Formats: sequence, structure tokens, C-alpha cells
Amino acid sequence: MSKKILITGSNGLLGQKLVELIIKDPNYALIATARGANRLPKNIKGYIYEAMDVTNREETLSKIQQLKPDYIIHTAAMTNVDQCETDRDACWELNVRATETLVEASRVNNVFLLHVSTDFIFDGENGPYDEEAEANPISFYGVSKLAAERMVFKSANLIRWAVARTVLVYGIAHDMSRTNIVLWVKKSLEDGKNITVVNDQFRSPTLAEDLAIGCFLIIQKEAQGIYNISGKEVMTPLEMAMRTADFFQLDKALITETDSSKFTQPAKRPPRTGFIIEKAAKTLGYKPHTFEEGIAVLASQLLK
Repeated sequence: MSKKILITGSNGLLGQKLVELIIKDPNYALIATARGANRLPKNIKGYIYEAMDVTNREETLSKIQQLKPDYIIHTAAMTNVDQCETDRDACWELNVRATETLVEASRVNNVFLLHVSTDFIFDGENGPYDEEAEANPISFYGVSKLAAERMVFKSANLIRWAVARTVLVYGIAHDMSRTNIVLWVKKSLEDGKNITVVNDQFRSPTLAEDLAIGCFLIIQKEAQGIYNISGKEVMTPLEMAMRTADFFQLDKALITETDSSKFTQPAKRPPRTGFIIEKAAKTLGYKPHTFEEGIAVLASQLLK
């Protein structure tokens, strides 16, 4: 009998990629959930959709009791770092309280909970980080995601759980509702626009498909604990822009180098994160694409 996986935030980029991936595996029945209407294309079949607002505790507890999943992959979150800084109540409601509710639902219904987290729980003083590194967030987004992780850790004796931390996810959503550094650089340079890109922040860019695969591996193996699920290369946005320009054979002279002191944003960004992914490689068999391979995946999707 197939086991049931419930995804929160199925309208988001990661949620979409998880749906596409999991429906191919006959060993699992998939329940996609998000706030409001289903935004996945009608030609994607093989799952059921349930509207569920994870910030509504009673609705969430009731739905999970009714749907009885074996696993929850919790992707729903407020991820706009500056919005989290300026609208802290909404950020806390979605990133922390909702996680607390899902922990409760998992305990009551004996569900394995996989919570998706971020490199922004770190201050970026000495990345790249492994799973044992000490968290010290410098933005409210980071504070909220660390608080959510701690909700999960606190329940360690009560539920089966895993945390998948990731970095700078890029990919193409079905409705093209989100941009990313690859698409932004490509479009800007094709339009002949000059762009300014920072050279003093370091990240491990993560293809959304790779993150989905990493999450699914955790579920398949019921691998408990913390896992870094990201790209394996650490680079600056400037290097990402240059490599994108090279891939599409666009004019790199349009790219101007700068540093982050030239930008004023509500939330601070950690200067150097990136992840060491040896644990995920060894324990899960996780093998992410290189950055160029990731660009090629996006390029092939754009052709469709």
C-alpha cells in the first residue's frame, strides 16, 4: 500500500518541483496543499489538492487528522527577507507558529515531519557551514527560521523529524511568477541593460529540482536529523552572473562589479554562507548539479 506524503506550500517553487517529482513514484500517494486555489498546471495529474492555510491552527490540525499522511514536507514560508524585516508579525505567524502547529499535528497523528530551513540562520562570518555549525541569525527572517527549527528540535522525543537547510534556490515556476539570478542576468543582458552585481557575498546556489530530490531522499530513507541540501559550489553573485553570461554567450561588459555597502536594504544579509554537503552525499546519496548544469536545466525549460 502506498504511503501518503503531504506537502505544504505546493504553489511555491519548491512545492511545484516536489509535486512533479513525487507523482512519478508509484510507492507514494501525494496530497498537495497551499493557501487558496491550486496554481499547478492542469496537465499535471496523479495527486490530490487540498486548500489548507497553515497559519490557521484549527483548520490545519483538522485537515491533517482527516487526510492522515505518513509524511509532511513543510515548504510553506515567508522567504522575502526584507518583507520579513518590515512585517514581523506575518513572518512569525507563517514561519514559526505554522511550524509549531505542524509539529503538534505530527505528534498527534504519528507523522514524519520534514521542515525546510535556510542558510540565513547563520551570521555569515565563517561559511561554508556544516550541520553542526552554531546558528546566529542577523535578520528577522533568519531569527524566525531558527525559531521554527527549534520548535522541531524541541519535539525530538515526540515525533520523527528532519530539517533540510538550503541556500539561494533558483528555478523556474510554472507561471513564471518568480525571477532568479540566472533569469534576471539573461534577460537584462539580452535587453542590452547594464547591471550591477555584488562581489562580497558568498552562497551555494541550489537548483530547485536538486532541493526537491534531496527532500524526497530524506523521506524515502526516513533519515532523521539535520541535512544541508544545496549546490556544492560556493560563489559570489558576480561569479554567478559572469557564468550565466558565458553560458548564454552574452556581453559581460554590461556587468559592473560592486559591493553590498552600495545597497540599502531593510534586512542584513550574511556575507559568507554556503554549505558543506558531505553528510547528505554520504547518507542520502545526494548529488546536486553543477551551476552550469543547473543553468542548462533552466535553459531547456525556457525552450518549452
